[in-house]
Amino acid sequence: LIDGGTVRLPRLIGESRAMDLILTGRTVDAQEALAIGLANRVVPAGQALAAARELAATIAAFPQTCVRSDRAGVRAQAGCSLRDALAQEFALGMATLRSGESQQGAARFAAGAGRKGVFE
Repeated sequence: LIDGGTVRLPRLIGESRAMDLILTGRTVDAQEALAIGLANRVVPAGQALAAARELAATIAAFPQTCVRSDRAGVRAQAGCSLRDALAQEFALGMATLRSGESQQGAARFAAGAGRKGVFE
């Protein structure tokens, strides 16, 4: 493959499973994709767009500086030692705290917003 599949797929589902799919060309159905970690969720046929929009709305409801920081932390830790990954997470977290969004969020939480992940 020249599309990165031989690099990305083992990182997602493990070397053994990736080798099976890459060398055989075997396809997987939704349930197997979910079971092996290739998919995060499965929705009924015809509901994918609605489910994607609901997921997007859920993510968009969270403080975006925090979302971007968390996403960057997950991406940056790949290939790092635990120590380096934790240092990166700390640096991103401190930048988030300095953004002002955290203080606004803490004030809103103290006033009752944000309980159980609902930030409306």
